[in-house]
Amino acid sequence: MLDHVFTDAIGALRDALESALLERQALEERFRADVLLGDLTWESSYGLPGEGSPPRVQVDLTLEWPTWAQTAYRTWYLDAEFTEGPKIEIEVVFRLQRLIEPPDPAVIVTALPETAPTIGDDLLERSGPTMERAFDLDLTVASHAVEISYHGSYELSEKSLEDGSMLDQHFSAIGGWITSGLVRLGDLPFTYQPADDYP
Repeated sequence: MLDHVFTDAIGALRDALESALLERQALEERFRADVLLGDLTWESSYGLPGEGSPPRVQVDLTLEWPTWAQTAYRTWYLDAEFTEGPKIEIEVVFRLQRLIEPPDPAVIVTALPETAPTIGDDLLERSGPTMERAFDLDLTVASHAVEISYHGSYELSEKSLEDGSMLDQHFSAIGGWITSGLVRLGDLPFTYQPADDYP
């Protein structure tokens, strides 16, 4: 793994999720670089163990390292000058899928809190639900899905840049919170298609 604060943050988040006994979805992890703008993005998906593929409920995670954050980090790293704390943009998306009937979004919204645990000094805030319908080839509705997103950022202090173990402390609470959210969503009284029949 590269020796960089962004990859350290990815490792801290992965450790938190795996410590919470979540299962990473095969082939769902991506690390991308925007060759025009220079932004770096890491994406991954996790579900509860034994849910099948795809799972009934899963969480999709995105960490983004913008170009300006790299500039701030480089200035601190090379010149030992801390002028602005670089930020990692964070998105956590809870997804229910393989639903046979369209769900009541109010039931889903009440199952999840309005905010996530703090990561450092920052909160992730919830957005409204997004509903999705999938059709088969004869245009019959085959399944439904719904997503609820949390967005925010994590600002790195000079102390967290100097001591990478602070990242583990700051990201540790999110693993248990995500597991709890997936369990609460999975316990809602919805009917799901078997994983083998999912298109």
